[in-house]
Amino acid sequence: MAKCLIVDDEPIARQIIQTYCEHLPQVQVIGSCGNALEAKAFLQREDVDILFLDINMPVLSGIAFLKTLRTTPQVIFTTAYKEYAVDAFDLAACDYLLKPFSLERFIVAIDKATERLRPIAPIEMPKTEDFVFIKSEGRIYKVRYEDVLYAEANGNYTKIITHHQTLLSSMTFTHAEELFSNALFLRIHRSFLINKAQISHIEGNRVFIHHFEIPIGSSYREQFLKDVGL
Repeated sequence: MAKCLIVDDEPIARQIIQTYCEHLPQVQVIGSCGNALEAKAFLQREDVDILFLDINMPVLSGIAFLKTLRTTPQVIFTTAYKEYAVDAFDLAACDYLLKPFSLERFIVAIDKATERLRPIAPIEMPKTEDFVFIKSEGRIYKVRYEDVLYAEANGNYTKIITHHQTLLSSMTFTHAEELFSNALFLRIHRSFLINKAQISHIEGNRVFIHHFEIPIGSSYREQFLKDVGL
């Protein structure tokens, strides 16, 4: 239920809004103020979701009052003066009701405000798989990306070296590069694709991954060094 505050210097105007709110179960009036200074004090004590705000009030107008607030509820202006509408919407007002307004028009304004108050559901990102299936010598192996050390072109085949085994697959090296296209893998030679998380060290034109020594192709060296932040 949205908590509402009515701010208007006319008692009859405040009563009309109070009565309209009583017809709507989704809102509850928790306060009613005759001027902006009372409203400011009220907002310092209470949390308010929707603020019904008159514009032409003594001492401090509704527009001026809204500019003083550091955090604002959803604001519905209620006024007899249409000429302030542009200023009101510049201040991100939820709606602008011209007096006298009907219950039907009031409900439209409430629906806008409560819609804005609804929490935005988090967008669920599709989960990316952290493994791939590789066919080798009549079997299909499930291989986790993080376990791959490197891939090597081997004629019409591709050799996949992991922590646990070496797989010889009939896929082309181009297909292997597409398969290992996530941020973990870097092409460092026309025949080698490596898992950068597995690099032990780099020395000259060679990359060392565990006990394996892999050449860096001259045409790949500059991009490779950029990819590893050098």
